[in-house]
Amino acid sequence: MAKNQIQTVEEKLLNLYNLQYTSSQLDEINKLQGELPLEVKDMEDEISGLEKRKERFQEQIEKYQSDINKHKENIINANAAIEKYKVQLDNVKNNREYEALQKEIEYQSLEAKLSEKKINEIAERLEKTKEQSLLLDEKIESRKTDLEKKKSELEEIIQKTEKKVGTLERKIVRLERTVDKRLLAAFKALRKRYRDGLAVVTVTRNACGGCFNMVPPQMKIEISQKKEIIACENCGRVLISDDLATMIDKKDRTVVADEAPAKRTRRKKAVK
Repeated sequence: MAKNQIQTVEEKLLNLYNLQYTSSQLDEINKLQGELPLEVKDMEDEISGLEKRKERFQEQIEKYQSDINKHKENIINANAAIEKYKVQLDNVKNNREYEALQKEIEYQSLEAKLSEKKINEIAERLEKTKEQSLLLDEKIESRKTDLEKKKSELEEIIQKTEKKVGTLERKIVRLERTVDKRLLAAFKALRKRYRDGLAVVTVTRNACGGCFNMVPPQMKIEISQKKEIIACENCGRVLISDDLATMIDKKDRTVVADEAPAKRTRRKKAVK
């Protein structure tokens, strides 16, 4: 259609419904993926969080080991000091020096015992942290296995529908060029507003095909006349008559039917 050609209301409605019809086909394919993309993203985030927790465990383990080594060094230094002070006891000149050395020996003994106590306490915490770290490793591996399964499921669906999705996306781009800019903006806004993605619907059993509110008889007559674009008074969706929708449905079925024999013919030739 030439850009300067003025569309009739019927043509506008046809183009709009064709866009809706094609968009709904793409929606159905996306539904096949279901919640898988979100599940994959959530699982990736969960694994990332678990791995960061694992890093904190590892940092804590390293700190505990460092603290134990420091206390072991304290014990070695304390024992060395005790031996030194014991040697000095043999050369004391008075009681005052003797008592001072005895106090130093007692102090270093207490330091050694305190470090031994600290080592035991830290070693207990270290073992618990190691156990928690091992359990976390198992959980991470389990979640990674689950993630690979989910990714495989998603990849399988994507591979099966990739060609169809590409065809529909290109068709949607072409169809959007045939729709008036203001209508297109309203169409996209309605698509985002409703979870079913329906912005254009037919009148079914005298009710809006989107919100199912009853359509007044006079409005139904005006819709069938196709002289203006009419929206549902309740939900704002564009209402069209069944015959317009049928035209698009039949056109789509014809395209599918035309494509199938061509494929069969090619296969027969290949066999020959």
